[in-house]
Amino acid sequence: MINLENIEKYYRSGLQKSWVLRDISLNVDEGEFVTIMGASGSGKTTLLNIIGMLDEGNNGSYHFLDEPVHKFREKRRTEIHKHYLGFVFQAYHLIEELTVYENIETPLLYRNVKNQERKAIVADILDRFNIVAKKDLFPNQLSGGQQQLVGVARAIIGKPKLLLADEPTGNLHTEQGQMIMNLFKTLHDDGMTIIQVTHAEKNAQYGTRIIRLNDGFIEEDTMIA
Repeated sequence: MINLENIEKYYRSGLQKSWVLRDISLNVDEGEFVTIMGASGSGKTTLLNIIGMLDEGNNGSYHFLDEPVHKFREKRRTEIHKHYLGFVFQAYHLIEELTVYENIETPLLYRNVKNQERKAIVADILDRFNIVAKKDLFPNQLSGGQQQLVGVARAIIGKPKLLLADEPTGNLHTEQGQMIMNLFKTLHDDGMTIIQVTHAEKNAQYGTRIIRLNDGFIEEDTMIA
């Protein structure tokens, strides 16, 4: 599903290069649940953003479902985002002008899901996340944990082929965090490919594979028994 070859990412400051990722070669098969770990500044979020086509490397190649992402025009990236990818962002990225209901509904609008079907899907998600009472509130009326739950709900509502999650339980209390990880496990069992960034070893154990980064390099790539 995902093939990265010799991906490098750096920023220039005068003649100096500030390296973020170095020589990243990585394959992820459909149906895997991969966790990316490493110290702060090791390149975890940058790698996730490159895989999610929100950023791109300075060098190297990236193929997604055998298509050359490194050669994509913006239009094709947008199509892939709409139809294949779901994102859970550490900073939420909810649309401030939209209610909880409207934020969650947005991916279905992009996919032109019909009104009645859309209503049924959103109602089911609101119920599953126990946020029916919050549906008419705006993001600035929610706590950080509630915003995170809405972000997760929005990410999975379209049943994406690939779910990308950056510290998905970082702002949640223990019970909410466990609910999200159990949900991820169910989605994975149903065939969804998941790549998460986390510092929590216990969250990593929900997956099938752990990739550890150190100073921009892949230091370790281990399957979980």
